[in-house]
Amino acid sequence: MNTTLNHRIVRLHGREVAYVVGGEGPAVLLIHGIGGDWRTWEPVLAGLTRQHQVVAVDLPGHGGSAKGAGDYSLGAHASTLRDLGGALGLERATVIGHSLGGGIAMQFAYQFPERCGRLVLVSSGGLGPDVGLVLRLATLPGSELFLSLTAPAARSLINCAASAGRALRVRPTADAEHYARAFAALAEPDTRAAFLGTLRGVVGTRGQLVDARDRLYLTEHMPTLIVWGERDAVLPVDHGHAAQQAMPGSRLEIFENAGHLPQLDDPGRFIAVVDDFVATEPSMFSIERWEELLRSHAEHIET
Repeated sequence: MNTTLNHRIVRLHGREVAYVVGGEGPAVLLIHGIGGDWRTWEPVLAGLTRQHQVVAVDLPGHGGSAKGAGDYSLGAHASTLRDLGGALGLERATVIGHSLGGGIAMQFAYQFPERCGRLVLVSSGGLGPDVGLVLRLATLPGSELFLSLTAPAARSLINCAASAGRALRVRPTADAEHYARAFAALAEPDTRAAFLGTLRGVVGTRGQLVDARDRLYLTEHMPTLIVWGERDAVLPVDHGHAAQQAMPGSRLEIFENAGHLPQLDDPGRFIAVVDDFVATEPSMFSIERWEELLRSHAEHIET
């Protein structure tokens, strides 16, 4: 089977959305976290394309997609992914989201349940208040000035280190390379503005602002896999355990020697787990069952 990855751009509603596509089989949509791009999934793409049609998107404001002023809310991202799927002819997909992408994946499943066959949450946001200190500090007033001064210098330093590494045949770990690339990208004003606009919509100085836990019961019809690194220093693994308890029938996979990016720390296991999960039956969404769940949890208050 041809597993060539193709880099493409589609213009949706006048704005460019970049993505990588490859493989054949059941559709899998990959959503990166804040500051990332399709390369968040690079070590697992070839493996996943052996059995699936894989689409790894650059979210608006990230990577090769359009930046600048715009709506970077979870709902807006979910709508963009719905429209991208429509433009690509994807009627339904297994939606896999990492970190912020996990929050977007849950929002997608909530807004468009008929288009989400399975849900995979990888070190997902939106499942509890706790979040790493660095991200909370980045929401403070003045962080834009700090980033504008430090990111360009960091980009130069990272480029020099990369050149030295190639000369010495030394390669940084995948997660270190990811974080360095994400920080260096903030040297660009439009990327920096999109990053801060996205971050401040979901994180404040006290922690995460967006909380999906009150709606997790709606995933009763949705096959859900939760993947977490036991050593995650950005979003604690306790969020994964609690989410598994709150999501009927969900499956939890803890990667013992992984951090916030388990797909980079243990790509072989990640591919195997996803392959096994996608082999299960997809969601049998029913509007009648959806409404029944809402009615059973609604509280009617007389005024």
